[in-house]
This record gives sequence, C-alpha cells and structure tokens, in this order.
Amino acid sequence: KIILAGYNLDYETIQDIEDALPELEELTPETIAAAYARISRNPKPVNELRALARAEVDKARQSNRNIVFEMGHSSIAEHAVFNIDVIGVSRLLVEEIEKFRLCSYTEKSQRYVLLQDDFVIPEEVRRAGLEETFVGMIREQNRFYHDLYEKLHPFVFSQNPDLAADPKNRSLLEGWAKEDARYIIALATETQLGMTLNARNLELMLRRLAAHPLTEAGLCSRKLYDATKNIAPSLIRYTHATDYDRLTRPALKEMVAAVISHKLNPDPASDPEPAVLCEATPNADDKILASLLHSSSRLPMSLCLDTVHGMNDREKGEIVKAALRHIQAYDPVLREFEHADLHFELVVSASCFAQLKRHRMATLTCQVYDPALGVTIPPAVSAIGMDKAFQEVIARTDAVYEQIRDKAPAAAVYILTNAHRKRVALKINARELYHMARLRMDGHAQWDIRDLTVRMLALGKAAMPLTLMLATGKDEFTSLHREIFHEAR
Repeated sequence: KIILAGYNLDYETIQDIEDALPELEELTPETIAAAYARISRNPKPVNELRALARAEVDKARQSNRNIVFEMGHSSIAEHAVFNIDVIGVSRLLVEEIEKFRLCSYTEKSQRYVLLQDDFVIPEEVRRAGLEETFVGMIREQNRFYHDLYEKLHPFVFSQNPDLAADPKNRSLLEGWAKEDARYIIALATETQLGMTLNARNLELMLRRLAAHPLTEAGLCSRKLYDATKNIAPSLIRYTHATDYDRLTRPALKEMVAAVISHKLNPDPASDPEPAVLCEATPNADDKILASLLHSSSRLPMSLCLDTVHGMNDREKGEIVKAALRHIQAYDPVLREFEHADLHFELVVSASCFAQLKRHRMATLTCQVYDPALGVTIPPAVSAIGMDKAFQEVIARTDAVYEQIRDKAPAAAVYILTNAHRKRVALKINARELYHMARLRMDGHAQWDIRDLTVRMLALGKAAMPLTLMLATGKDEFTSLHREIFHEAR
C-alpha cells in the first residue's frame, strides 16, 4: 500500500480550519513525527499509528520529547516540515540563511525584478553614529543602478536584434540589463525568499543565527522562533546560541591571525585568478572506473582497481561510455561518479556567489568579502562607457567601508556591492560538476557564473578527462553526445 500521510497547506487555510473547529487539536506535524517514531517498536500499520497520534496529541508530544531529546533520535524531527516566508532581510543575511544545505529556498531574483530603494540599516551602523553616511552611500549606489539600467536597456536590445524582434523576448532582454546593473547595489539591499525546512534543521538554524555576530541574524532567529514555537513544541528545544556556535569562529580567527602574521598577501594591484584547482583525487579516472566495476560485479574494490590498472585507454573509455551512452540532458550521471573530487579555490563576485551557493551538494566554505580583491565589472557596463563611473562609485563605497570597519567591523560588509569579491574553497565531486556544468554553462546561464564554470570544467577535464567527457551545458549536450558516440546528425 502507498498511503498519503499528509501534505503542506497554506497557514491561513489551517487557521480557517482552526477557527471553524476550535476543539480540533491535531493540526500539528508532530502527530506524523510521533507515528513514524513508533514504527520501529509497534507492530500496528503506520496509518493506524497516525490515527492514534491524532487522537492523543499530548501523548504524541511526550513521545516525541522522549525519543528526540532523551533517546537522541533526532531524525524523527525531520518528519515535521515548515514553509516559511522570509521578508525584508538583507542580501548579506540570506547568505547565512542559505548555508543550511538540507533546506529548500526560492529567493527574489535581482536579475528579473527592477529594484527600488529598499535596504536594511544595520543596528551596528546606527550605534556607531554612521547611519547618515551609510544611507547616503546606499542611495548613491541605487541612483547609479537606475542610471545603469536606463543605459543598458537600449544597449542590450541593440546587441540582440534577432531576439528583440520578437515581443516575447522583451522580459528576457530586460532581465539581462537588470542583472548587469545590479552589480553596483549593496549587500544591504532588502530581499525576500520562501524557505522549506524540517524541524531538525529549523532548530539548528535558530541556534546558528542566534550565535551570529550580526544583530540582524539574532533578530531573524527570534522572529523565526516566534513564528514556529507553537506549531511543534515537542520537536524544537535547543534554540539558544551555544558556546560552540558563538566562540569557535572567533577563537579560530584569533589563532590564525597569530600564525599567519608574517605572511604577505598577494599584490592587490594584480587581478586574482578566478579559479585554481588546488587538488584532485589521484588517478581520478581509474577511481571512477573501479567504482563502476565494483557496483556491476561482486569483486572487492582492490581487485577492481587492479583490473582497471591492467586496462588500456580504449578499454577504459568504453566502460565510461557504457555508463553515459543512454543519458539525456536531464539525467544525473551515475552515483559512482561521486567517488572522485576536485578541490578549487575561487575568487567570485557577490553576484556569482549568490548562484554558486545554491549547489548545496558540494562543500563550500568562504572568507569575508574583501575590497582588496577588486571588483567584477560586467562587460556590458564597459561597452557602454560606464566602467570609469562604476569604479568611482566603488572607490567611494570602499572609503565608507573603511569608516564602518573602524567602528563596527562586523557590519562593514553591508555597504559592499554585488561586484565585490571574496575567496571561497569548493570541493565538488564529478557528479555534481556534471550538474553544475549542465545548468551554469547553458546559453541561458548568467555570464559571471558561466565564465567561472567554464574555467572550472577545463581544469577538471585535465584531471579526469574520461570521467568528464560528456560534461557541458544543456544546450551543447546533444551535439557533444553525438560527437562522442559517433551518432548520425
């Protein structure tokens, strides 16, 4: 049997039901969590266990508390799921919210929405007496954003006459103008997102945001708790900042500062390399081939590796081709491709990072945004002769950044723009790089992350040419597949 146990409803609909049936107590995801928690110890069918939980909500909650917090089976809390509207937060805070990889996010896009003069004023900036300076700089950035858009709009249409001839492409071309204009707006810009997460990840998010040094993060934690605390109280207990969450990062920064005090940073005048391959799985192609042999046989991995080492290049290529021959542009490659990793250091703009962080099955850690790394200026901005004016706004932004950093270091990043850069470390397996290439090298992808992905894939193919032979953007997939498999055109 396959039985629908539940599904998410708009909260206003749930409130209407509660108003109509005030005696009803079972409108909580805790009953499903409690029923599933009892599966391992109760012979009754799970649909009967759900009925029992709905009939005895208090008992269900007590059961959850015992199983989740006393016995430590936290996965039970994953059966309770929340949909959360997050409104009026800064782009900077969204980077912290979206660090939680087992949640789902859909964010207001600065590529498609023409931005207004909406931004967050950090409490730290107010306390430092720099609100007027901060607001003045933000308003200058926003004025320049609108100036850029007004000039980029006709330029984009003139550069794409075939697309512009069809009225259906109007929003697409306008989006290209918006996405390049947005490079000058600040990380303080307001945004909104829809978020779906389970109770286990909600509890972790509450704790981590509460421990974050930014006042906005702490406020977000409290409001998120207030919005959810009465829905599933038996599944969310540890919501306050722990010493581990609060003190570990500052302690590391202090210790690292002492260790590297004698090291010299690279020349800030030189443009940093956007993508460097720091490390790749040794003999990556052989490792993937052995994994394919292993899952398709009953041999131990040691014998699979020995077998691969005895193969010639043609034989190896035929096995990888067998794994890829029937794949379509929408299919993920086999999971065996996760057994080889690439470790990159990347220097990315905030605009690029906003897209890169969505690849949550990779491992991504990052530094803070650093004006010394320079900025990324869209080629279209240079093409319309606005790059010098762009740099002038950036120079004034950097000066305000230094003012804020002297008095409120944690909040200085708010004033930096989508063009500012930071260093990130990315460990990605071959399977996820296939996915990233399909999405980010496609002709419809945004140019900044497309350029980055092209560089990453070139480095990756040098390290594992057989494994990544079919990695490309969706629009190039069919032609590359035909080329590899010698299919008729």
